[in-house]
Amino acid sequence: MSRHMSDLTIDIQANYTLISPNVAAVSSSDNHSAVDGVNSPSGISSGNSRPIIIIALIGVILVAITIATILGNVLVCLAAVVNRKLRTVTNFFVVSLAVSDMLVGLLVLPFSAIYEIQRSWPFGVVLCNIWISMDVLLCTVSILNLFAISLDRYIAITRPMRYPSIMTTTKASVALVVIWSVSFLVSFLPIHMGWNTLDGNIENINDPTNCNFDVSNGTYVLIDGLGTFFLPLIIMLCTYFRIFRIAREQAKRISNLPKIDGSNTSRAVDEHKATKTLAVVMGAFTVCWMPYFTLFVMRPFIFSPGEDVNYDLYSVFLWMGYANSTLNPIVYTVLNQEFRNAFRDLLCHCVRTKRSQIKRCANEC
Repeated sequence: MSRHMSDLTIDIQANYTLISPNVAAVSSSDNHSAVDGVNSPSGISSGNSRPIIIIALIGVILVAITIATILGNVLVCLAAVVNRKLRTVTNFFVVSLAVSDMLVGLLVLPFSAIYEIQRSWPFGVVLCNIWISMDVLLCTVSILNLFAISLDRYIAITRPMRYPSIMTTTKASVALVVIWSVSFLVSFLPIHMGWNTLDGNIENINDPTNCNFDVSNGTYVLIDGLGTFFLPLIIMLCTYFRIFRIAREQAKRISNLPKIDGSNTSRAVDEHKATKTLAVVMGAFTVCWMPYFTLFVMRPFIFSPGEDVNYDLYSVFLWMGYANSTLNPIVYTVLNQEFRNAFRDLLCHCVRTKRSQIKRCANEC
């Protein structure tokens, strides 16, 4: 009996020795074909053999972007709440855009920064796919808010007298519900149903240490990229081109009119200034996200399943898009007087409150 058990043990060890290299080879192949990039398409090669000083510098920059994104967009939301002059229909969409940017800072960037630094996903498959879906959701919300803003500006410039009756707060609220609902459907549903993958399986199930946005399904990529970025962008560019032609003609007429109806003239000037500010916001969004979406749409058609995309280039494109969430409050501060005044009042109020608290604590002591 003992001899038979010994022979059986020897046979098992021999078989394991034969099988083990094959398993290791498959495991190694799978690891090399997996994506180590933040929300990156499959096939991107990376590695974390960077000097510690580089990793620390990247960490400081990413943390700064995250904090600036959160604080800046919180200021935008508060400014629209406390300043009566900013409670306009247009700013419904501006605040919605700021909320989406703030959520990027709260729910996307911290995980993106950790993944960028570690180049390994420590939070499991479920949270990975939720994180990717949230990333897609908030980017889609941003582009659809900008699309709504462009239509709002077009109506304000081309039909200034009818604008208050056309763009009401009720219609703006309904539009925001539609924007967020559509964005949720085109982000969470495809990713959690596996529509974005070539084989129809839900992504990241096999390797929980990698968090990949699989874009191997070319049909999904074309529908998503063209439908939620390039097509709205083309319409917005045409809309703003038309707006600025009309605005230039109106500016000439206003300059030639006698200064009798000062209220209408002042309102027209304010509308033109607001339009310019929001056009700059749209332009910044385009510049920041165009490289990423160009790569996103091209990826399934120019790279074979085993080919690699340069990780560092992809990472730069992705964080350029993320940085757009940081830029919008800066644009409002530089170009919009009302937002600038509201930001100053909020910051001064915070300083005064802090000083009074310090004095009260000192008196109590």
